[in-house]
Formats: sequence, C-alpha cells, structure tokens
Amino acid sequence: MTTPFFQAELWRFIAPPAMLVLSNVFMTLAWYGHLKHKSAPLLLAVLASWGIALFEYCLAVPANRIGSAVYSTAQLKTMQEIITLSVFAGFSVLYLREPLTLRHAAGFVLIALGAALVFSAKR
Repeated sequence: MTTPFFQAELWRFIAPPAMLVLSNVFMTLAWYGHLKHKSAPLLLAVLASWGIALFEYCLAVPANRIGSAVYSTAQLKTMQEIITLSVFAGFSVLYLREPLTLRHAAGFVLIALGAALVFSAKR
C-alpha cells in the first residue's frame, strides 16, 4: 500500500509531463489544425487558435510551476520540446495525413539524443 507522501512525490514527477502532453495537443491543434480548413478566413483561424491556445496555457503554466520543484528549467524545456515533436508527429500523420520521412525520423532522433544529454546532467 502506498503512503500519501509517496503519492504526492510521484505526482510531482508525473504531473508535469502529463500536463505538457495535454497542453501540446491543444497547441498543435491551435497552430496546425486550421491547415485542414484553408478555405476559412484567416482571421477566423487566428481567433479560433487563440481560443484553443488558452487551454494550452492553462495546462503548460501549472505544469512548469509544479515541475520546477523536481526538474531544472532546462529539463522542463527539453521535455516540452520532445513532447512537442512527438505530438506533432502523431498529429501530422493522423490528422493532416502527411507522411513522416526517414529524414524527419533521423532529425527527431538527433533531437532526442540532445534531450538525453540534458537529462544526464546533474541538476
């Protein structure tokens, strides 16, 4: 049986990446979702994107605040970038129906190696 302290500690490590995943889903939709509706007026796309981005901020800001207790700022930013790439890759393939090439995959791997380097450093 887990203690409340253990659950609270675990929450501080898990909540930030989970919230960043959700925030990136909203942000990716805000930034790229309108590309499926290019006939819509640009002003409408901008306003809709702002509305969607509000939800992104409501998740990203608390994720960074909670995460700063256990992760360095560089680790939080690196985590956010890797999550952004992952969410974008899935969004691009599943929603926009655009294929990812071997060059995309190679570039993402290089970025992931950079992330591994950041996380291997002591805080």
